[in-house]
Amino acid sequence: MNDQDIHVRKTPNVILCICDQLRAFETGAYGNEVVQTPHIDQLAAEGVRFETAVTNNPVCMPARSCLISGQYSRTCMGTLSNHSDRRADGTPFMREYPVDHRGHFSDETLPEIFKTLGYDTALIGKWHIHPPPGLVGFEYSLYPRVHHRHTGQTFVQNNGTEAAVEGFSVSYESDQVKQYLQSRHAEDDPFFLYYSISPPHMPLLDAPDYYLNMYDPKDIPLRPNVFRDGVLPFDEHWFKIYLWDFLYYDHHLPHTERLPAGFDLRKLIALYYGMTSWVDDMVGRLRQNLETFDLADDTIIVFTSDHGDNLGSHHLFNKGQLIEESIRIPLIFHAPQAWSPKVNTTQVGQIIDIMPTLINICGGVPPDHVQGRSLSSLLNNGETLNDTDAFIETPDGKIGIRTPTHLYGIKTNPHTRSVSDVRHCFYDIISDPYEQDNLVDTSDNMDLADDLRDRVLLWHESTPWLGDRET
Repeated sequence: MNDQDIHVRKTPNVILCICDQLRAFETGAYGNEVVQTPHIDQLAAEGVRFETAVTNNPVCMPARSCLISGQYSRTCMGTLSNHSDRRADGTPFMREYPVDHRGHFSDETLPEIFKTLGYDTALIGKWHIHPPPGLVGFEYSLYPRVHHRHTGQTFVQNNGTEAAVEGFSVSYESDQVKQYLQSRHAEDDPFFLYYSISPPHMPLLDAPDYYLNMYDPKDIPLRPNVFRDGVLPFDEHWFKIYLWDFLYYDHHLPHTERLPAGFDLRKLIALYYGMTSWVDDMVGRLRQNLETFDLADDTIIVFTSDHGDNLGSHHLFNKGQLIEESIRIPLIFHAPQAWSPKVNTTQVGQIIDIMPTLINICGGVPPDHVQGRSLSSLLNNGETLNDTDAFIETPDGKIGIRTPTHLYGIKTNPHTRSVSDVRHCFYDIISDPYEQDNLVDTSDNMDLADDLRDRVLLWHESTPWLGDRET
């Protein structure tokens, strides 16, 4: 280890770059030969990439809460889904902005711990966590309303007055990141920047023409599990949500009430690919800005997503399911000055591991309330941890364990928390990566299935919910 390595490991800047609803399969680094993601691919080629990484809950608010708390959503939120309020007629709706109190975060968060380590802390981009960023450790914040739109978006700075921005919000956020990095150029204390990019989350038609027309639908590769008896899924309601988001399902604007002529799954995924390339270009701008302001050699970048997207697999859309398309995410740690490039295939990375890993790397000790594992020894020395697996819970009460080779799942009632089915699914992901052969009722490898079932049940019984924890 040379002096530069020591410097990077002790006081690196950290950028946690997260995008929304990007499943790992739709990047070149994870094997997609059509989608163009050269900047993410370069990040992966120069960094430590986890071949298998998962979210611990495949929905926005729970996943993001897991990320900054290092805890499972039942522990940090006390619930398994997005928080919503009720209108006078009883219909649910999501708040545009956070509540005005700390809410469900009873323990120290990642930005709060970074502050204790002497870091400047900043959030730029999507938030969608219940308490406001200023109450959980961010000294500076700039974030949009919860409801997704990439033009006509409104932002709040430091929990103050909202203001609409011109042009595309994705570009606006990138410009703000540039300004922030420029302001850190001459500063001695390190910074932690949480840079949150909204695409490829819908609305898919709210983007520059370049990305809307970037991919020819006939060139789009389809996962085998999108077919049912040879037929592709078609869901007019979900297609409209993908194209226009809340402007359709909540506002029902006239232009959102009719699909474009001939719209189908291939055209949907072509748009999703375009949004993914938009994200990639923002990653490229981020790296260029780090070079411009002489920060690249002292900055760790972590690139990930909050969850995936079903995109018609098993004839399902959106996210929230205990399947690979919902749970698999990219996970890349980039600091060539400190770590040799490698691809880890033996450890299942998970979103709750990011917090303790970054704390360790930056000279701190993860507090006892953190439920994730530090991957720092793996990054530094290539060691695989004794615990290689990850637990996932979903809004409808499914709980699973993802090992490097298998996925086992049970069903629970999310309201009563009681177990309703201990044999929901068992997949051999190596031989059946598209989960088309549920082995849960076969005799194949039942010793492993029984062991994984028992581990899931033990996890469910022993992992505390917010409000049930001992004080």
